[in-house]
Amino acid sequence: MLKLRPLKRPTIIMLPILLLSLSLGFWQIERRAWKHDILDRIAVNRAATPLTLDALLKGDPLRFEYGRVKVSGSFLHDKEFYLAARNPKNEVGMQVVTPLRTDDGVIVLFDRGWIPSNKKDPAKRAEGQLAGKVDVVGIVRRSQIQRQFAPDNDPAQNFWFHVDVPLMRKMAGGQPDPALDSFFLEADATANPGGLPLGGQTRLNISDDHLQYAITWFLIALAGAGVYLAYHWENGRLTINGRTKGKA
Repeated sequence: MLKLRPLKRPTIIMLPILLLSLSLGFWQIERRAWKHDILDRIAVNRAATPLTLDALLKGDPLRFEYGRVKVSGSFLHDKEFYLAARNPKNEVGMQVVTPLRTDDGVIVLFDRGWIPSNKKDPAKRAEGQLAGKVDVVGIVRRSQIQRQFAPDNDPAQNFWFHVDVPLMRKMAGGQPDPALDSFFLEADATANPGGLPLGGQTRLNISDDHLQYAITWFLIALAGAGVYLAYHWENGRLTINGRTKGKA
């Protein structure tokens, strides 16, 4: 039988550490369940048949994040935006984000894909500047926010580090709209004439490390409890089956 006579100072020090570690561990378990709900929804969206733009806009477009959407309209090539980016081979270049005007006059941002920096001039990739009405499929992505320590966008120089959908749509002549300003579309891997822009650049960058974090916090709590008990054992304040340190 374990009998403990707690010492005041070690208890005051260890109790908050133990409670904090356990609470963070259980919080990470809750976060893991929340993250898995998101990943399950994304998996369903990615496997679903492409929606029409009208169907996407009937509710919250972000509920179909990473799902595919079919849209028809005309690219506004004279209003291209250039987003600093690297391709999967880690080559420096940029994403070409082109406004697309539908037959109804709605403007949607369409990330057509990656180009090397030396192809920024549209004249150097003229084959890919599709004219007239086009039918394209895009992947729903949410409007981005500036990450901590990331550079500011430079709209005056048309150089961007994140896709600011409301501002870009406004600059392209689109009317403010909560639904349309919440997302943009990324091109699928369908090849463009001339090979550029290079679509199919979507990356699913959602980490799922919550179980490892939870285990880490629980181990910290366990180690803290072990140190606490060992300290009391060393000081004769812990009895196990009637035995204390140094007694057989």
